[in-house]
Amino acid sequence: MKLTADQARRVAVAAQGFAEAKPKGVVGRSHLRRLISRIQVLQLDSVSVAVRAHYAPVFSRLGPYDRAVLERAAWSHSPKSPRLLVEYWAHEAALMAVEDWPLLRWRMREYQGGRWGTEIVKNNPRLLDDVVAAVTELGPSTAGQIEAHLATEQRGRKGPWWDRSDTKWVAEALFAAGVLTTATRVGFARHYDLSERVLPPEVLSREIDDDEAIRELTLRAATALGVGTEADIRDYFRLGAGQTKPAIAKLIADGELEAVEVDGWAAPGYLRVGQTVPRSDRGTALLCPFDPLIFFRARMERVFGFHYRIEIYTPEPKRQFGYYVWPFLLDGKLVGRVDIKAERARSDGSTALHAVGAFTEEGVDRRRVAEAMATELRSMASWLDLAEVTVGDRGDLVKELARALR
Repeated sequence: MKLTADQARRVAVAAQGFAEAKPKGVVGRSHLRRLISRIQVLQLDSVSVAVRAHYAPVFSRLGPYDRAVLERAAWSHSPKSPRLLVEYWAHEAALMAVEDWPLLRWRMREYQGGRWGTEIVKNNPRLLDDVVAAVTELGPSTAGQIEAHLATEQRGRKGPWWDRSDTKWVAEALFAAGVLTTATRVGFARHYDLSERVLPPEVLSREIDDDEAIRELTLRAATALGVGTEADIRDYFRLGAGQTKPAIAKLIADGELEAVEVDGWAAPGYLRVGQTVPRSDRGTALLCPFDPLIFFRARMERVFGFHYRIEIYTPEPKRQFGYYVWPFLLDGKLVGRVDIKAERARSDGSTALHAVGAFTEEGVDRRRVAEAMATELRSMASWLDLAEVTVGDRGDLVKELARALR
C-alpha cells in the first residue's frame, strides 16, 4: 500500500482525535476516558508559564473543560468515582490509564535500582527500607515530609545520615520500581504512597507476559499515531528497537498492522489494518510542546514539514521564536506558532493571556491564520479564567493577530 504525504498527515491528525468535532456541552469523565483510550498518555512537565502540559492536550481536542475533572481522575479516588489515571514513565513522566499499569511492569523491574541516581540508591540500601516504612506510617507524603520524618526518627540513634536529595532520589527510585506511586499532587508536588494503597487489587495482581506487553504497547502506539515508522512507534512509549522490531513483525503476521510506503519517508510506515484514510484536511488547535501529536520532533518535521525546538533552556538573546512556543494546527496543517504566557497578576490587577510573539510558516494566508489563532486564543483565555488576550511585538503575525483580536 502507498500513501501520499498528505494522506499520511491526515491519518496522523485524525488518529489523535483532531478530525472530530469538539463536544457540545460539559466535558466530563466519559470524554476523558475515551480520549485517553485514544492517545494513551498525557505527558507531565513542570513548566507552568501558560498551563501545565497534561491539561493542554485535553483542551486542544475537547475544548474548554473543567480542569478539576482531570485532577479528580488522576489524583483522587472515591467509590462513586474511582481513579481513572495513574502516573508512571509511560512516555516521559505521564498520566496513563490505571488498568494499563501492568503493561509496564517489565520496566518497573528494569528500574529496580532507579532510573537515575542509581549510585545513590545502591549506596543507601537501608534508606529504601526507611522510606517505605515512613510512607507506610505517614500516608501520602512529599519527599520533604519523608525527610523530616526520617530526621526525627534518627534522633538519638546511631546510623548513616543523608541529605534531602538522597531521600528524593530513593523515593523516585521506588516510584520507578512501582513500589510507590503518586497518590495526589498539591501545587504540582508529588505525594508518594504505597502502590497497593492507590491502585485497585485487580490491577496490582494482573500479570502480563513481557512479550505480550510489548506487543500491546507497540500496537497502541501505532494506533495512536495512525501511521508511523518503527522509530515513531518506538518513541511513543520509549521502547527499544530490540522490542519494537519483533513486535511489529508479529503484528504484521497476525494481521494487525500493514507496512506502507509513504511519499518522502525514508523508512517504511506501519498502519493499523482497516485504518480509514481521511479525504479532507480537518483539525484546528493550539498544541502544547508536549502534545502527543508532536512530542517526537523528528516525526513532526517529517509529517508536517515543521521544524520545532523548545527554547526554554536557550538564552533569551539566542531564542528564535520564544520561551514556550505553541505550534498552531489549522485544518490539519501546522501553519504557525505563538509564544504565550498567562499573566495572572499584572500591575493594574488585570489578567491576560499574552501572545509574546506570533509567527507563520512560509506561504500561508496570514490573515486567515491570524483569525483562526485569535479564536483559539480567546477560547484558551476563557478556559484559564483570563480576562483578555494581548499581543506583543515579535513575529510576522503580531499585527494581523492584534487586528483579528480587535
